[in-house]
Amino acid sequence: MVESEGIAGIDQFDSPGKGRGLRVSRAYGVGELLFSCPAYSYVLSVNERGFICEQCFTRKKGLAKCGKCKKAFYCNVNCQKKNWPMHKLECHAMCVFGENWCPSETVRLVARIIARLRHQRERSPSEKLLLLRDMEGHMDDMDNEKREMNEAHIAGLHHFYSKHLDFPDHQALLTLFSQIHCNGFTVEDEELSNLGLAVFPDIALLNHSCCPNVIVTYRGINAEVRAVQEIHPGQEIYTSYIDLLYPTEDRIERLRGVYYFSCDCKECKTKSMDMEKIKVRKLSDEIGQKEIRDMVRYAQNAMEDFRRMAERRKNQSELLEMCELSIDKMSPVFDDANIYVLHMMYQAMGICLFMENYDGAVRYGEKVMKPYTVLYPAFSLNIASMYLKMGRLYIALDRKSTGISALQKALAIMEVVHGKDHTYVTELKQEMRGE
Repeated sequence: MVESEGIAGIDQFDSPGKGRGLRVSRAYGVGELLFSCPAYSYVLSVNERGFICEQCFTRKKGLAKCGKCKKAFYCNVNCQKKNWPMHKLECHAMCVFGENWCPSETVRLVARIIARLRHQRERSPSEKLLLLRDMEGHMDDMDNEKREMNEAHIAGLHHFYSKHLDFPDHQALLTLFSQIHCNGFTVEDEELSNLGLAVFPDIALLNHSCCPNVIVTYRGINAEVRAVQEIHPGQEIYTSYIDLLYPTEDRIERLRGVYYFSCDCKECKTKSMDMEKIKVRKLSDEIGQKEIRDMVRYAQNAMEDFRRMAERRKNQSELLEMCELSIDKMSPVFDDANIYVLHMMYQAMGICLFMENYDGAVRYGEKVMKPYTVLYPAFSLNIASMYLKMGRLYIALDRKSTGISALQKALAIMEVVHGKDHTYVTELKQEMRGE
């Protein structure tokens, strides 16, 4: 393959204590695009079929369906033809397996990567700095649970794709699944709904910080890296791999569990926001440290129990009851702005939205909104998506002026993180004008 052509304004270097990293060779202002990267490979979530084009990830009405499987949808014939080399891996199988066709998104993505690798002869536009095969996989760091998960993925790959795909050897498959585990990106829309899974090799070079100076957002099947702080020549660029709402101990546990490293950023060293994030009730001066630690453990277990129940697609009313019971349990000790309470309130809001209980969703959302603006960085997708959801809820409940105000706050953040010319921004402006 040809040598890397590089990216203007961006240099790859050895970041002390972090391995490979990226730094800028010129200054970038807030909201400025540093670079974009097309997906090397990607897959649309099954839940989004019929709403979003499988090829270009455009969200529109009136998509045309595949005439054979009737499951995949496209903008037009051109998108369908472009997507056929990937869709053919699944089209016949979906017809044969019917309702039993259920590979995970990770398995679907790896199948497409294998298909592309088979025919790749030169460096792709997604690999200007880093080849997919050179992505970090942390094979030696994996515990037994993750090794078993990889084996299950490989079994799923053989089960659903063996008729249309020639596989590399077992070790190569283990390596590939490990690389995707560490470097796969969940593609999200403006409300942070999961649209699919993708891999962007050049973006994978970005190191993590809990005080990020860039953010990764999506424009169709392209990832874009934009500045959320002023960045000076020679500075390393950092994104956040994780949700920044949580306190230092939780963040480090998440980073170690998924990415096999600890963070030593300023926030992780100073823990300056931890007291605010694990806020206890002012009335409870007599609450001791043991009681707080016990309640933190309860909250973490409750969050994990909820996640497992949600994955099993339990009844929405049962999930809402779980949220309400855990909030009630935490309330005597934790303030309403405590992140563990906020987590369950946010889940409750989502369930209310799903059940079309808009009054309930607003009630929870109003409790979440203000603490979010304190606990997240200024240009946060989490804050923007909350303003969006709340604005649309207010308008649906005939509280138009309140709704427009919330949407304006969302717009101000979205223009920075997505870019002023992004479809999400132009569509929101049309929405606010009532078009």
